[in-house]
Amino acid sequence: MSKASRQAKRERHQRRRRARWLRAGAAAAAVLVAAGAGFLLLGRAQGPDGGPPDFAMVAYQGQDVLGGDRVDFAHLVGQGKPVVLNFWAGLCPPCRAEMPGFQSVYDDLGSAYVMVGVDVGPYVNLGSHDDARAFLRDHGITYPAAYATSASPLQRYAVQGMPTTVVFDASGKIVTRHTGYFAASAFRQALRPLLGARP
Repeated sequence: MSKASRQAKRERHQRRRRARWLRAGAAAAAVLVAAGAGFLLLGRAQGPDGGPPDFAMVAYQGQDVLGGDRVDFAHLVGQGKPVVLNFWAGLCPPCRAEMPGFQSVYDDLGSAYVMVGVDVGPYVNLGSHDDARAFLRDHGITYPAAYATSASPLQRYAVQGMPTTVVFDASGKIVTRHTGYFAASAFRQALRPLLGARP
């Protein structure tokens, strides 16, 4: 092999090695960015006033707990009780599957935390407000439920799938975020450390 051929082979090898390092570095950077974003959302998500990302909603039921017919979500958080925010839709199969389990936990522990199911069906093409109302009625869901007045909470809470559940501690910090079906047993387990001595 000539000196020129060896040199060309060496340069090709170096270019391939540099490309591998660049790809590995880009992948690592992407992981760090994603992890950082997840950390920010999980522990430090804030609205402009320092509270949780806010949005307006109109109650289907539970006005006494929510504070009226039309309320701002942020007013529920940081009031001394954990808050569970569940994004759902009337025609979303896993939403419909998990909500009876949420109701069961709420029947047992509802006085110890605030539960609110927020219908975003019209914004994710998974049902109308009428579909949501019918599901609540037909399946005996009695915990507070409302509909979002815009798609803004989907962005503010980075909702990537349906359903999505976000749990705040009593001080208003996000401590749990779950995308997809949330089994009643796992939901209860997530609440347990936030409720002190309650089971």
